[in-house]
Amino acid sequence: MIERYIEAVSSYAGDIDGLINLVHVIVMTWFFAVQAIFFWLIFKFKAKDGVKAQYITGEEKYQKKWITIPHYMVLVFDLVILVAAIRVWVHVKQTLPEADAVVEVTGQQWAWSFNHPGADGEIGTDDDIETVDELHVEVDKTYHFILRAHDVLHSFSVPVFRLKQDTIPGREITGWFKAESTGTYDIQCAEMCGVGHGVMYGRVVIETAEEHAAWIASNQ
Repeated sequence: MIERYIEAVSSYAGDIDGLINLVHVIVMTWFFAVQAIFFWLIFKFKAKDGVKAQYITGEEKYQKKWITIPHYMVLVFDLVILVAAIRVWVHVKQTLPEADAVVEVTGQQWAWSFNHPGADGEIGTDDDIETVDELHVEVDKTYHFILRAHDVLHSFSVPVFRLKQDTIPGREITGWFKAESTGTYDIQCAEMCGVGHGVMYGRVVIETAEEHAAWIASNQ
């Protein structure tokens, strides 16, 4: 459903979309069920000529079931959502698959800085490639990103990856992604970080192996 409006590009985007769709279906099902019961009760117990109004305390067993049964049903659905959410959280946030490459991402007022490995494939060497507001990655490769903030809170957000990770000054946060199709997509800051927050955007360029090798060679 969501991918109809925002393309899903990362390996775990489908898992996150599935969780959102699950919550959406459960909430909408409950919404329509509650509205149907609500209007049924309105018409069933509407005022009628010659019929006195009843004084209902809600303490009788047959009356309490209208509260207790939905209550337990909501708890069951909450458990379904909780189990699904934990599964996705562990996969995306707690499990760090082996990396094919590592990139460094730094947020600052008001730009994203990226440090890419050069021809040697290693980060932190003399042939690293530094860019501003443009991240280059290779399709079908698992990347670890090392996320830092220079000044204030920022949030590294790539909507097509379904990736959003806050970055905190003084902390180094490691995450991962694997792009599954080529193209150029938006990078955002999803945390209010000052008057220039609205212009703190960049792009991720996902390339084939040949295109990425050519980009590295042209920037050495």
